[in-house]
Amino acid sequence: MTTTRVLVTGFEAFAGAASNPSDEVVRRLVSVPQPELAEAGVEVRGVILPVSYRASGPALMAAIEAHAPDVVIALGLAEGRSGITPERVAINLDDARIADNDGDQPIDAAIEEGGPAARFSTLPVKAIVAALTEAGLPASLSLTAGSFVCNHVAYLVGGAVERDPGLRGGFIHVPATPDLVPPGSSVPTMTIDELERGIRLAIMTAVRTTTDAKVAGGSIH
Repeated sequence: MTTTRVLVTGFEAFAGAASNPSDEVVRRLVSVPQPELAEAGVEVRGVILPVSYRASGPALMAAIEAHAPDVVIALGLAEGRSGITPERVAINLDDARIADNDGDQPIDAAIEEGGPAARFSTLPVKAIVAALTEAGLPASLSLTAGSFVCNHVAYLVGGAVERDPGLRGGFIHVPATPDLVPPGSSVPTMTIDELERGIRLAIMTAVRTTTDAKVAGGSIH
């Protein structure tokens, strides 16, 4: 059986939060046996990235070099979203509404001077959404990864893919878990068990699907 190596990245906590569900999902995927993935010949490696414009890129590239993955799936928190949202595009822009964990707050700065304005995910994003929806997990396609460190990493994943034709990759945002929102809050959440299940399914779909589903997934506004 051919082994497919998947690097999954998450982020540390930021903005005063006690945790980050993307961190927990990655830790679960690499510390808890995953029979379904193993039987499919999928080997998962994980790394937690700093919420830092300066440090996240070097940490990401070091992980790619160390693990030599076939697929990179970067995860991040998007509090307020109601489901798991694969990102279709990352833009060449750092524009921070809040400071990162190093205290940096770039405004209208290019991630790569002279780089393309945008880079598209090479994950089967529509197929992932379809698989999650079929499994009863809330999911939708996203056309913006924002302009904080999540977008920064998503753009750099795209750059790594451009340099290595054998690599595929992209970014997936996950919603908040119940522990991150005050009791009675209207902010939508998913449990960490649901998120782990969803990302495990996203990994399986990414490994099995090289041509994305041809279904409607755009946005009116």
